[in-house]
Amino acid sequence: MKVLVLGGYGVFGGRLAEMLSDIDGLELLICGRNAERVETFCKSIKSVASLRPFQLDRKDIGVALKSEMPNIVVDASGPFQDYGDARYTVIGNCIACGVNYLDLADAADFVFGVSQFDEAAKEAGVFILSGVSSYPVLSGAVLHELSKDMTVQRVKGGVAPSPHAGIGLNVMRAILSYAGTDIKLQRNGKQTTATALAETMRYTIAVPGKLPLANRHFSLVDVPDLQTNPVKYKDLQDIWMGAGPLPEVLHRGLNVYARLRQPLRLPSLAQFAGLFHKVLNLAKFGEHRGGMFVEASGLQNGRKIVRTWHMLAEGDTGPYIPSMAAEAIVRKCFNGDLPISGARAGELKLKDYEPGFQKRAICTGFRFEPSLNQPLYRRVLGSAFEDLPPQVQAIHDGLEPRKWSGVAEVKRGSGILARGIAKVIGFPKSAPSMPVHVEMMCRDGGELWLRNFDGQKFSSFQSAGEGRAQHLLNERFGLITVALALVIEEERMFLIPRHWSLLGLPLPKFLLPKGRSFETQKDGQFCFDVEIAAPLIGLIVSYKGVLKPQ
Repeated sequence: MKVLVLGGYGVFGGRLAEMLSDIDGLELLICGRNAERVETFCKSIKSVASLRPFQLDRKDIGVALKSEMPNIVVDASGPFQDYGDARYTVIGNCIACGVNYLDLADAADFVFGVSQFDEAAKEAGVFILSGVSSYPVLSGAVLHELSKDMTVQRVKGGVAPSPHAGIGLNVMRAILSYAGTDIKLQRNGKQTTATALAETMRYTIAVPGKLPLANRHFSLVDVPDLQTNPVKYKDLQDIWMGAGPLPEVLHRGLNVYARLRQPLRLPSLAQFAGLFHKVLNLAKFGEHRGGMFVEASGLQNGRKIVRTWHMLAEGDTGPYIPSMAAEAIVRKCFNGDLPISGARAGELKLKDYEPGFQKRAICTGFRFEPSLNQPLYRRVLGSAFEDLPPQVQAIHDGLEPRKWSGVAEVKRGSGILARGIAKVIGFPKSAPSMPVHVEMMCRDGGELWLRNFDGQKFSSFQSAGEGRAQHLLNERFGLITVALALVIEEERMFLIPRHWSLLGLPLPKFLLPKGRSFETQKDGQFCFDVEIAAPLIGLIVSYKGVLKPQ
């Protein structure tokens, strides 16, 4: 099978070629205007498939199709927002030559307009699939899964790229071109417009049982979902899709420009795409992690429900995701499973992504709106609560008062500051073994934890995080509150500090207390191992031991 890839050495086309390079019997024509770059790229890929460099400008696609007669054309070039009156030239030539086509377009108008070629594509016996990328194919597959037994009324979602992953020049140019312009979407059940990148929201992407992404600032972007989903879901009232790039200070600067562009008649920033591209690719601050979420709310048997899908991509895996839909479709075609003929926005099932996710450090999970009638840890962990060892579940599962007792080993820090902090909070003194009693009581939607280490008592109040602490566990010791991520690995639940505050005011993150703290089960007993340390101070206290229910 022969596949011609336009923009074959670009950010997304290059990764698509890399992902398809293990298919023996596949011929990939890597196309681009710069012959030297095409040659260099093809030599850089160790491939079982045949990679052939092919110098080509998209305006000459008709000649190339007649001479090469590929089975599929993949347009991964863009920016699709800038194609103007000739934006469907490639599609028209593919239909005329009887060649299947798919693209990685993210421009809403471009993708929505592809359906005009449906009849011609069917007559030619080819498929024309547009928007085969994170939006709208992956987001659409997720929404299909979320809506199986509910009436969808509202949808929101967002992509949060890693600041270390880099951003393509064409992507940057596309964003700057429509920043501050009116884009089409659904509001209150009617088609209307909103200003791109002027509307914002915050959200925490958190796969159950995994380390959540730091809370992100998202801005409204122009993606195909805004126009395709109202057609698919007749009861849809509102839709909002965003992006959350870092660093946030530059992101917020773009928000200001977007809000002022129309009132002040400011020119497009697209002419400065090269400068923005360089700055953003130098400003690589923060965690090397990315993610995505899709949230659907609506009715199930007359009852209001909210469901959310979360995805986390570690390290360099995130930039592969936009090309995974195209990869999945090409692989299916190679195995003889071709999409039906016609022109439309691309479609896949969520299960079609699973092989690609499993190859890389990508994890996904669903969350359902928790009820206050559920125990605290069930609300925070969601479905991951069932992955806890039985005794760890037992100590956290229940709304009634619970008492557990056992023995513990305690070590205190020796520094002056460490001793002072430990004394103020009431942490126990060092001892190789001492009796310990723990009592947990539900209060105000959270839990009050009373700890007694051989007569030395201290307490804390735990609650489900809100706002920037969404999907985290807040634990308050006096005036200090620490937001903890509940992460399950190797039958242990780790409690990882993410940020902290004093009377609700954020404290410096570089001074955030650290320590390796976890709960697990050993020999049928609940085991705890808590370590609290701080930068510049060192160990404050550590205590570990076992507990049994009274």
